[in-house]
Amino acid sequence: MIQIPPNASPATPAALRPADTDSALRDAARSLEATFLAEMLKSAGFGEARDSFGGGAGEDQFASFMVQEHATQIVRAGGIGLAESLYLALKERQND
Repeated sequence: MIQIPPNASPATPAALRPADTDSALRDAARSLEATFLAEMLKSAGFGEARDSFGGGAGEDQFASFMVQEHATQIVRAGGIGLAESLYLALKERQND
């Protein structure tokens, strides 16, 4: 049996309930922060092959995955606060 929350109206599809939307907005904000951080890490030279003890062609091909994962872990550890700012901006935009 499907449970319909008391605050949901027939005009509001289940996919657009406030709690679901907030979660989706937070996920999008975190994803944007991780993408931004990955670009900053790449600009700083993180993930570039080193002259000595390099991993060869494989290291070059998969470096972007490593940089993206590091950026994602930075966001999971609290990030730089960009995700919260993005979330608030998205939330405000949604309410307009």
